[in-house]
Amino acid sequence: MSTYDYLKSVLAKRGAGFLCLLDPDRMDKQDLVHTAAMCEENGADALLMGGSFLLYTDFDRVVREVKRAVGLPLLIFPGPDMNQVSSAADAILFLCMISGRNPDLLIGQQVKAAPIVKAYGLETISTGYMLVDSGRQTTVEYISNTKPMPGDKPEIAAAHALAAEYLGMQCVYLDAGSGADRMVSDEMVAAVSGNVSIPVMAGGGIREPRDAGAKAAAGADFVVVGSILEAKRDPALVREFAGAVHRG
Repeated sequence: MSTYDYLKSVLAKRGAGFLCLLDPDRMDKQDLVHTAAMCEENGADALLMGGSFLLYTDFDRVVREVKRAVGLPLLIFPGPDMNQVSSAADAILFLCMISGRNPDLLIGQQVKAAPIVKAYGLETISTGYMLVDSGRQTTVEYISNTKPMPGDKPEIAAAHALAAEYLGMQCVYLDAGSGADRMVSDEMVAAVSGNVSIPVMAGGGIREPRDAGAKAAAGADFVVVGSILEAKRDPALVREFAGAVHRG
């Protein structure tokens, strides 16, 4: 079964999936492995690994260490320059930053990454990535040199997501950015999910299980949580997030 088919099976079984994001810049290798195992043991459906600005210089090695420790699918969630690739991962979100108008992130970086991805035999999940204004400048906004979508304009996000589907992308990702002051609104999630038939991911600034559940209830197929799990590393909190998303 492909990773994409596995994710769709999660939706069929649970209604919505809970994804944990691991950032190599925020944790050392031992903590990454420990957090990944904690997430697997307490209800996560899959793991994402990556960050907006990769200072960690041994990305492939840490991906391999995490894969040895867990059985969950591990998907690479690359930064804006698509330089985070490892043959040890199960798949890569092959991102096109459709919220911005920076041509390097619409096609330039993808052209550079494509031969490496092919050589590694990595499964690709074509993803329309949308950065949404969160009330502060996030790392991904700064590094990508793009302007985020206005958070109070769900119709703009819906139109972008629909264009992504018509272009043949397999999913869309609504992201407020790591450590966001404001999450992507439930109204925006609902507008996007109501206009597309491909899976919708939502993340950025989600710190409470009830907020994760609200995103799922609004129509997010996958809810992504990262920073709060890095800060607390609490198995009970992971279980709460998983339960809220699956109930949502």
